[in-house]
Amino acid sequence: MTDNAPTAALLIIGNEILSGRTQDANLSFIAKYLGDLGIRFREARVVPDVEAEIVAAINALRARYTYVFTTGGIGPTHDDITAECIAKAFGVPLLRHPEAVRRLEAHYAGTGLLNEARLRMANVPEGGCLIDNPVSTAPGFQIGNVFVMAGVPKIMQAMLTGLRDRLVGGPVVRTKSVISAIPEGSFADALRALQEQVGAGVDIGSYPSFGGGKISTALVLRATDIDLLGRTTEQVAAMLRGLGGEPVIVDGYEE
Repeated sequence: MTDNAPTAALLIIGNEILSGRTQDANLSFIAKYLGDLGIRFREARVVPDVEAEIVAAINALRARYTYVFTTGGIGPTHDDITAECIAKAFGVPLLRHPEAVRRLEAHYAGTGLLNEARLRMANVPEGGCLIDNPVSTAPGFQIGNVFVMAGVPKIMQAMLTGLRDRLVGGPVVRTKSVISAIPEGSFADALRALQEQVGAGVDIGSYPSFGGGKISTALVLRATDIDLLGRTTEQVAAMLRGLGGEPVIVDGYEE
């Protein structure tokens, strides 16, 4: 399925993801949120806490996609180097943002906990604007088409949903699933022919599952044209009935 809608990529930053210590919980939320806005989520990368790799990935992604989102590496410790890397990618200095400092001072007022390490979370590349953090105050930031967010899921989700007014979407992709007990190998050729017939207007994917000793296959159809989606869904169901199946059609993805 191809169109001219805005596109997006995610850069996940952190050694802990690559080592297996931490399982990323942000990609799915971001993909679904952007999809509901009509923004096509096209790529996700994971890079370690290595300056050269972060800079290279940012420059590659921001040149290719409408929006780039990053998660991780904006905390107070030595391995939180995302802000510095973004500044280098854009070729601008890293500055201490006055409004970010004000927010941190207000948050830590009377605690004696606002030290230099925590103030590092107020560092923003020159020209960047803040992304609000209603959970723990320390903001993310946006520069150009790059949005830098925290890696902690609860904070990331609050940051992302707060960006709604900054993001321009396109036609929303609708989804239907056709579920049956027909195994993939039985309909592969017919499905290929059907996909060629409908062309790029509808994307059809096949996803088998095995539970309770039974095979189940969900054929997931995605399109922006609701009428075309409906007609193609009926064609898929008819194909499966012709193979002896009893397909069930559901809106969205099979849960």
